Amino acid sequence: MFSSIIARGIVLGVLLLNCTYSSFAQINSSEFKRNASYSVEKWQVNDVRFKGKLSRDTNPFQVVFGAVYTGPKGQVQNVPGFYDGDNEWVTRFSSNVEGKWSFETYSSLSSLSGHKGEISITPNTREHQRGAVIVDPENPQAFIYEDGTSHFMLAFELDWLFALDYDNAEAIPRTEQILGHVKENGFNHVVANIYAYDVGWKVAEDVPERYFFGKPDYTAWEGTNEDPEFERLNLKLFQHWDKVLTHMQAKGLDAHLMIYVWNKLVNWPEMYDQGDNLYFDYIIDRYQAFSNVIWDVSKEALDYDRADPTYIIERIERIRKRDSFGRLLTVHDYEFNSRNAEKVDFVSIQSWRSDLYSLMMRGRRFHADKPVVNIEHGGYEEGPYRSFVGNYTSPETCLVRTYECVFAGVYGSYYWQDAAWNIVIYDPFEDSHDFDAPRFDYYKHMSEFFSKYDFNSFTPSYPKITTNSKHGEDNFATNGYTLYNEKGTYLMFIPAVSERVAAVLPEPESGKLKVTWFNIYTGEYQEAGSKTWFNWIELISPWEHTDAVLIIEEE
Repeated sequence: MFSSIIARGIVLGVLLLNCTYSSFAQINSSEFKRNASYSVEKWQVNDVRFKGKLSRDTNPFQVVFGAVYTGPKGQVQNVPGFYDGDNEWVTRFSSNVEGKWSFETYSSLSSLSGHKGEISITPNTREHQRGAVIVDPENPQAFIYEDGTSHFMLAFELDWLFALDYDNAEAIPRTEQILGHVKENGFNHVVANIYAYDVGWKVAEDVPERYFFGKPDYTAWEGTNEDPEFERLNLKLFQHWDKVLTHMQAKGLDAHLMIYVWNKLVNWPEMYDQGDNLYFDYIIDRYQAFSNVIWDVSKEALDYDRADPTYIIERIERIRKRDSFGRLLTVHDYEFNSRNAEKVDFVSIQSWRSDLYSLMMRGRRFHADKPVVNIEHGGYEEGPYRSFVGNYTSPETCLVRTYECVFAGVYGSYYWQDAAWNIVIYDPFEDSHDFDAPRFDYYKHMSEFFSKYDFNSFTPSYPKITTNSKHGEDNFATNGYTLYNEKGTYLMFIPAVSERVAAVLPEPESGKLKVTWFNIYTGEYQEAGSKTWFNWIELISPWEHTDAVLIIEEE
């Protein structure tokens, strides 16, 4: 994979000969030279490295360093830099604005201050690059990319992503393998912890060593999780994340980075302490230039008696102050979001309830000015090695629950027990395995469906209690869950328990309706022909007692 990326990069002439990460073509990295000029493509990360001189008793992580970038139209961006070991500091930059940018460094260390350079931002030629995910200014409950492309966010939980190739200095084959499966099956949003140690629940005892990543012998700081040195960071971890994020960006995968996680047995410093602030600020400084990064202050932020709302708000304000790119921000905690929605860019909800569809409808309606994401719905598809079980383990039930979220106008997520946490089977589809492969393919069908029928152009129909009144809001059908686009197309998720559905739709000008069924498990479409409009059209799925989507379009 990387060899092909490198070859393509050379052809395009976008790699520098002195690129530090020769295996990871998307980062241009160069030692600073006076009067040097750099050239990178739109959204491509560029590192400029500076050597500094330190006294023996100075902690390099306490040195202030950054650069002010000035754009072709006079726009100014103050970008914090970061220490990267061996008396070297980095200013990292990318841009969605083409043209010539200039920069000048500043620092509390005189040898790092006052250096100037130029960067030319050229048009993007790289596959999968659409810029950062942002909130659609024309539709505040929807995501789009910076280039205006519609974005159907579909998340995959992969908490121990940081650990898969941590000790491999040359390549990231396990990371590439699992992310390849993620991408191939329609997921575009990977939720991961910056660092986690282990889980507190019982997991299977027969997990092969190659798939178990709990209890690493390192932490986010120097030292070990049992004995961390909070005044200095473990740079190997953060350098490894550079490689992972670079690969993800090249594949068009967004990285939903959970900075904290309280229930993964990490030996955290006290809130607001030097070690806490060092870790938190460094993450923002180092990764903000990646257009595929999305911030999440903490998984289940207010649980486990670790943090309070005041602390989470302070962390959000730290991000807003330091992140000069304005990446999207959320908190994996609806108790926080429900009371502080103005602090986040999109609302994350965790709900395991049986009435998931109704609750997600309420959440979307309550947060009418923001996108809403169900970050965890209690469905954790079973695998060969048991981990956290939750309430639902059947792959089909997990899929249906995601459809319930999506048909409520809320973006969804997926967990596989043997990838979400400290067990990561990074090669689940190898022929040598004697277990049933996970059903990632179900979500490929979903992703392709909502590419064909642009999810962000549809709105959920809020159901009434009665089915026979034609006044006010309309259900459009006697059962199921409906999305409609104001252009004559209706999408209805019909659960398997429904033997039939009666469509109750406004009369189209043509008096004709085209009916198609979609099988959510196989991705198969089956046309049911043209129907003459009537105010009560009975329709039966071609797949008896199977969850399906009914598509009705005005002819």
